[in-house]
Amino acid sequence: MYLLLHEQVRGNQNIKELINPLLSLEFEPSIEGLGDSYWDEVKAANFPLTKLRFRNDALLKELGINASAIKDIHFEEAYGKFSERFPLLALRYHGYQFGTYNPFLGDGRGFLYGQLRDRHGNLRDLGTKGSGTTPWSRGGDGRLTLKGGVREIIASEALHRLGTTTSRTLSLIETGEDLFRGDEPSPTRSSVMVRVAQTHLRFGTCERLLYLREPLLLQRLLLHTIAVYYPSIANKYPITDQTCSYTIEKQILAFYAELVERVARLAAEWMAAGFTHGVLNTDNMSLTGESFDYGPFAFIENWDPSFTAAYFDQTGLYAFGQQPSICYSNLKLLQEPLLMILSREDLEERLEKFANTYKNHYQTCMNRRLGLANTLTNRDKKSIKSDTEDLPLIENTLKLLSSWGVHYGKFFSAFSNHISTYGLPEEAESLLPFMGNASTPSRKTWLEWRDSWWMFQHLARSIDPQETTKIPQRLVRWNLPQTPIRSVIEDLWESIDQEDNWEPLKDWLQQVIVD
Repeated sequence: MYLLLHEQVRGNQNIKELINPLLSLEFEPSIEGLGDSYWDEVKAANFPLTKLRFRNDALLKELGINASAIKDIHFEEAYGKFSERFPLLALRYHGYQFGTYNPFLGDGRGFLYGQLRDRHGNLRDLGTKGSGTTPWSRGGDGRLTLKGGVREIIASEALHRLGTTTSRTLSLIETGEDLFRGDEPSPTRSSVMVRVAQTHLRFGTCERLLYLREPLLLQRLLLHTIAVYYPSIANKYPITDQTCSYTIEKQILAFYAELVERVARLAAEWMAAGFTHGVLNTDNMSLTGESFDYGPFAFIENWDPSFTAAYFDQTGLYAFGQQPSICYSNLKLLQEPLLMILSREDLEERLEKFANTYKNHYQTCMNRRLGLANTLTNRDKKSIKSDTEDLPLIENTLKLLSSWGVHYGKFFSAFSNHISTYGLPEEAESLLPFMGNASTPSRKTWLEWRDSWWMFQHLARSIDPQETTKIPQRLVRWNLPQTPIRSVIEDLWESIDQEDNWEPLKDWLQQVIVD
C-alpha cells in the first residue's frame, strides 16, 4: 500500500527521502481537499533537541509499515524536525467548555500532519501535540510537557487494551526546551507527540459553522465525514449531481443516528474501564465517536461515581459517573448546528437510542472483563432466574465493588490471576474472595456476586464446552496487569524525571500493548 523509496525512486526526491520511509508515505489530501474554510496552514517549531523516547511498533504494523525498516532517527526526522512535510494544517473549531461557549478555539499546539490508509484501507489521521504555535494558540507556547506526553501514551495504550475505541500514540520525542506550567514542578521537560486517530474533526467543528451561519460549509463537512468514515451510509443513500436535498438529509440523519450509538458505546467503554476523561467539552468529542486528547484523565481507584479527574472541575460536571449523561448532552448540543439542515423531531428520535445502546454495550464490556461472552439468549438467562430478563451479574459486581472498597482495576486483575492459578470452579462454594490482603467483603454481597458469576459461566460452559479455555483467555486479554492509577503513573514518571530511566515505563507497556 505504501511506496517505500528503497523499492522505487521517483523524480527529483532528495537523499533524505531515499533513506527514510516515514518521509515517503502516501498521504491523502482528504481534509485539505475540503478547502481553507476549515483549517490554517502552519509551520512546525524548530526544537533544540529531537530524541526519540517512544515508538509504537504495533501501531506501525496497523498502518501497514514494516517496523524493522524504521530506525529511531527516521522518527526524529519526520516527527521531531518535520523534514520535507507540508502542508501542515491547524484545524478550526469552537466548543462548549464546562457549559460555556468558546468561539476562540482551534488547534493551538498541534496540527494535522497527514492522512493515510492503514492496512485495512481505513483513512487515519496523524496529528501532533506540542509542535508549536498556531493562529489558535491564544498566547500559549504551543508546547507539550514530556510528562504530558508520557501520560497520553499510558492512557491511550491502557484504553486500547481494555477495548475502548481510542486514538493511539505513535511516537514521543523529547525536544530539549524548559517549560513552565502551573500544574507541574517547573521548569519541566518538553516533547512533541504524534497520535493516530480516525479523525480530528469534532463536534466543535460543526458548532463553529453554526456560529458563522454557514449551512453550506456544514453540509459539505458532514457529507465528507459520511463518505470517509460512514461509507455504509454513503452507499445506502448515494449522492449524484441530480440528487435532491431529501437524499442529503437522509444521509446526515443516518449519520447522526450512527454517531449517537457510537458515542453511547464509547461512554460504556469508559465506564467499564474505570476511566475518567476529565474534560468532556464538545471540542473533545470526535465526529466518529472515538476517544482522544488525554489531558487531566484518571483511572478510578475505588468505585466512586463522584470522582473527578481535573482539579479545576470544582462542580463535578465531568465526574466519572456523569460521563454517560455528558455524552448524551453533547449529542443534544450537536443538534443545534444540524438544525440548519434537519428537523429537531427527527434528531430527537435518533437520540432516544442512546440509553439502550449504552446499557447493552456496558454489559458486553463488563462481561468480557469478567471473562464472559454475550452468548446467552434470554431463554438461557431465564433458566437461571426466571423472573428477570437479564442476569444480575453487573449490578452485583458494582454492589460488591462499592461495599468491599477494593481497587477497581485490582479487582479484575486479581480475579484473572485467581482463575489462571486455580482454574474454573466446579461449584460456587469453591470460589473464595481473591483480593489477598484486602478486607473481607460483606457475606451477602459476596454470595450474590459469586453465585451470579458462577451460574453465568456454568451455563455458558454447558452450552459451549470451549468456554473452559475461553474464559481464562478473556480474563487475561481484557484486563490490565496493573491499572495506571495516579500513583502508578507518578512512580513511572519519577524514574524518568529523576534518573532518566525509561525502563519501568517500557516494562509496563510491554505487558499492556497488544497488536
